[in-house]
Amino acid sequence: MDWLLIGVIGVIVLALVFDFTNGFHDAANSVATVVATRALPARWAPWFSAAFNFSAFFVVGTAVANTVAKVVKHDAEGVAVVFAALIAAITWNYLTWYVGMPSSSSHAIIGGLVGAGLAAGGLSAINWGVVQTAMIAIVASPMVAFTVAFLAMLGLSRLQRQLRVPDDAKAFKGLQLLSAAAVSFGHGANDAQKTMGIIAAVLLAGGYISLQPDGNLHIDWWIPFLAYSAIAIGTVWGGWKIIETMGLRITSLRASSGLAANIGAVTAIFGATGMGIPISTTHAAASSVTGSGVASGQGVNLRVVMEMVAAWVVTIPSTVIIGWLMYQLTQLPGVAAWIAVGSVLFVLGGWIAWAMARALHASDVAAEIPTEEKLREPVSAIPHLEGHAPVEEIGVADHQPVPVP
Repeated sequence: MDWLLIGVIGVIVLALVFDFTNGFHDAANSVATVVATRALPARWAPWFSAAFNFSAFFVVGTAVANTVAKVVKHDAEGVAVVFAALIAAITWNYLTWYVGMPSSSSHAIIGGLVGAGLAAGGLSAINWGVVQTAMIAIVASPMVAFTVAFLAMLGLSRLQRQLRVPDDAKAFKGLQLLSAAAVSFGHGANDAQKTMGIIAAVLLAGGYISLQPDGNLHIDWWIPFLAYSAIAIGTVWGGWKIIETMGLRITSLRASSGLAANIGAVTAIFGATGMGIPISTTHAAASSVTGSGVASGQGVNLRVVMEMVAAWVVTIPSTVIIGWLMYQLTQLPGVAAWIAVGSVLFVLGGWIAWAMARALHASDVAAEIPTEEKLREPVSAIPHLEGHAPVEEIGVADHQPVPVP
């Protein structure tokens, strides 16, 4: 029996599970703004986003995938390294989804790879140049997204005053849908490639593919097809707890501020994808919502923003530790490794099943969206930092809203 082949297939399946979690965890990137402003019904928004996620399959190349595949040097990147990294990223995605906190699937997988790579080969096993690029993007992409969304909102506010266009104008909602489609396309283009890079890395580790003369990996068509399919399916499932946070707990969005937020996110995501940099589309989207909220005069819920930033800061260190520990478990002698890893998977799988059974649904979030009348109320056009969001938090046990004080 070819145990290596079985292991490679198992890790590829696990990579697609990670891709699925990426889809529902990051569905909020494009869905949250159109749901919060009633530009699109909550039950249809994930399908809208998923269609544009998958459409990137026909257009986008593999630059980001090759970047991810190079985080750990190829001579140190075994099947166990990729397995441990995936467990770290999946664990972190489900944990942050459960508490409703937008965090980065991209940085989770990079942190997992670094942790497992360090455990396998020490400091020399890591391509620190690739990690440095990702770390720079951690800071740069939210700043770019926030700034562009802030400026876009100021420009739209000025245009509204001059033309006397209301916040809920059909033109804004139409443009918001167009920009949300672009965010969804960018999410698929950047994030699905991370799974493609993981699958290519494990195939290389197993000896099933080899490096090309230019140092990149040849990625056959079936790899992107599976990756884009998995992320689209995850998006359809919808991570409504995070959609609620991004759309309703950071600020009070209107069609105009939702459009500005999408413009900021699109700018950051498309710029990074074009450069082959695996950025956090979640960081870009959440920062854009924050920037448009400040510029719109609504302000933002600073407590939620600070919690969100804290989650961003601890993502990579946390997944480094989990990845390191998981790799150590795979190296236990004989049956001990099977028992240890099997126990972790059993506990993790059981907790995930329990958590998903208690998940919010589209109807739960739809009930919290402000009415059309509320969305038509005029707001100050003066930029303002601190404000209130429509929803503070949802009670986990009964899904009942807790109003903002």
